[in-house]
Amino acid sequence: MGQVGVSRTEERQLSRDDVYDILSNQRRRYALHAIKQENERAELSDLAEQVAAWENDKCIQEITSTERHRVYTSMQQTHLPTLERAGVITHDNGTVTLTDTADSLDVYLDIVPGDSIPWAEYYLGLAAVSLALVVAVWVGVFPSSIPSLVWPSVITSLFLVSAAYHVKETRRLQLGAADKPPELLE
Repeated sequence: MGQVGVSRTEERQLSRDDVYDILSNQRRRYALHAIKQENERAELSDLAEQVAAWENDKCIQEITSTERHRVYTSMQQTHLPTLERAGVITHDNGTVTLTDTADSLDVYLDIVPGDSIPWAEYYLGLAAVSLALVVAVWVGVFPSSIPSLVWPSVITSLFLVSAAYHVKETRRLQLGAADKPPELLE
C-alpha cells in the first residue's frame, strides 16, 4: 500500500500488455478519469459514487445505494488492486492517489468520436490536397498574377490550423480533462 502523504511516485515503465489490461475495463477508465479530475487524489467512496453515476447515466444524487455499493466493492476488491500492482495508483486508508506511471496511459487513449475520422487519415488527406495544389501551381493552372509565396502560405496555414485543432481536441479527450470520461462525450 502507498503512503497518503506522497502525491506522486517515481514513474515505472508499463508493458503494452499491462496498459491494454488496465484500459480494457470501462470501470478502471472511469476511475482514472475521476481521480485525474480531483487533482490526482480521491476518496474511494467519492470515486465509487462518480463511477456509478457515469455507468448508470445518472447524476450522483440519483444513484441508489445498491449501484454505489456494487461499484465500491468491485473497485476495492478488483480494480484498485489491479491499478496498484501496475504502479498506476497508490491506495491507503480509502485514499486513491495517481502515480507518475498513470501519465504513460494517455498515449494509448486516442479517442476518435463516432462522427469523425482518425487523425492519421485526416493528415494523409491534407497532404494529398497539398500535393495536388503544388502540382496545379507547377503546371500553371492558376493565373501567374498570384504571387508565388501565396501557395506555400496556404499549405502551411492548412497544416497549422489542423495541427492546432488536433492538439486542442486531443487535450479535451484526455482522461481527467472534461467533466465526463471521453467515451461519454459523444
